[in-house]
Amino acid sequence: MYSYNDFDKNFVRQRVNEFRGQVQRRIDGVLTEEEFKPLRLQNGLYMQVHSYMIRIAIPYGTLSSKQIRQLALIAEKYDKGYGHFTTRQNIQYNWIKLSDVADLLDDLAEVDMHAIQTSGNCIRNITSDHFAGAAADEIEDPRPTAELLRQWSTGHPEYAFLPRKFKIAVSGSPNDRAAIAFHDIGICVVKNNNGETGYKIYIGGGQGRTPRIGRMLSKFIPKKQLLNYLDSVMHVYNRFGRRDNIYKARIKILVDELGINETRRQIYEHYDSIKNEVRQPSTDIAKFITDEFSPPDFSNVKKHDLEKDFIGSLLFKNWAETNLTPHRDPNHVIVSISLKKPGATPGDASVKQMRVLADLAEQYAYDELCVSHEQNIILPHVPKQHVIKIYNKLNEVDLATSNIGMVSDIISCPGMDYCKLATARSIPIAKQIATRFSDLKTERDIGPLKIKISGCINACGHHHIGHIGILGLDRGGVENYQITLGGDGTEDAHIGERTGPGFSADKLIEAIEAIINVYLNNRKNRNETFLNYYRRVGLSPFKLAIYQNKLSK
Repeated sequence: MYSYNDFDKNFVRQRVNEFRGQVQRRIDGVLTEEEFKPLRLQNGLYMQVHSYMIRIAIPYGTLSSKQIRQLALIAEKYDKGYGHFTTRQNIQYNWIKLSDVADLLDDLAEVDMHAIQTSGNCIRNITSDHFAGAAADEIEDPRPTAELLRQWSTGHPEYAFLPRKFKIAVSGSPNDRAAIAFHDIGICVVKNNNGETGYKIYIGGGQGRTPRIGRMLSKFIPKKQLLNYLDSVMHVYNRFGRRDNIYKARIKILVDELGINETRRQIYEHYDSIKNEVRQPSTDIAKFITDEFSPPDFSNVKKHDLEKDFIGSLLFKNWAETNLTPHRDPNHVIVSISLKKPGATPGDASVKQMRVLADLAEQYAYDELCVSHEQNIILPHVPKQHVIKIYNKLNEVDLATSNIGMVSDIISCPGMDYCKLATARSIPIAKQIATRFSDLKTERDIGPLKIKISGCINACGHHHIGHIGILGLDRGGVENYQITLGGDGTEDAHIGERTGPGFSADKLIEAIEAIINVYLNNRKNRNETFLNYYRRVGLSPFKLAIYQNKLSK
């Protein structure tokens, strides 16, 4: 993984010292809240319902054991003993005192971390595939590209005050695990007919009040031209993106208004004017970044038969079936660690849990972890001989839940419990759904099913791309939950279709049960997933079931 050089370290330290002075001027009353707001947003600090919240950048989700131990320490010193992992592969702390912020950032800097550009109208944290560097289907590890983009975009003067926030995701596989179609720019590593590696570029994807699937901008951009090309995209967005209306300011709206052909023409007009300029990194820098992501030495790991470890432990076998993924090396597996135990807050990890995760990465997994955009933790490289040890340690701290990709593996935003933008609660709804299906013991019979919940139209819970999506709204002072079906954030991207009128909180669980029962009672066989069944039959049988149920009560 990438290690900070002296420039990186000095840059972050200088930023902390600068912000320390700004915070003190706010505390002293020299700065008003209105004057302080743009300064704090540039450093990831929000004012939320109960207190300040700070969002820490975890570029492309990758962490070392040293870093996650420091995140645990920060939760212990400055918060209430836990952190919340987000759908941007970051971590948030929800109970921060303003007087502690600079010290917190100092502690982060000790382990090469910061909160820069995790908020504001800038290029946010570059996200990637949480199986990066380990996936068997990967063309190329996407993290060197993501790191290059992080360095290119951090502190860039032209990109600090964009019309609106800007999100980029990079995938190294044809099987999209980074939801690139729902980003302002989505980048996929591809090979052309000559066997050269480059990038397919998508533009104008996103969720929120106007969800859009990204449109293909270019089938192939050579590696050495990526920064020139993205400079051109940002130039056109900065020039033509709307600043008169916050709801019309994202690049997806610009693409809607110009059309993809005119958008492409404008971008290529600028690109053609600069493509001979030297904007790409030098060969030495590119090699240095790539070398930082060299894989561990897998050659000394012995073969191990996991099937033998299953003998006498059905619980371990069940966990392995949902939480292990094949690795590109046959003697390793990818371990997904669920932060979604039924009844727990999705994405939360306690100080104790984070320290155990650090120990496991250090002892058994080449000192590397990754945060997924689905709010779970990944150990990308685990020798098969260590899996049973990891499982037993996870069991001790309530992290051995066998539900990855299942009903209770719910994505949820913080909702009204923490977020001042929210119009409904998300966390209690997620807990109720997960607990309900855990009590019924039907989760394994249901099979793969992604439920995603947002507490407002901003869609931080990614409800548009849930197989079952739930959007909480305020209807005359009462929380009301709309349901969408058939969303998909993979390479077969779909935006979920709204079923109709929403449900009150006390009727929502019944509606979700009715939807799942339609599937269970009518699927062809157990191999037909919920999403495949929905695509076969459409919305009608689900609408009939939930609104008959609603009207009969």
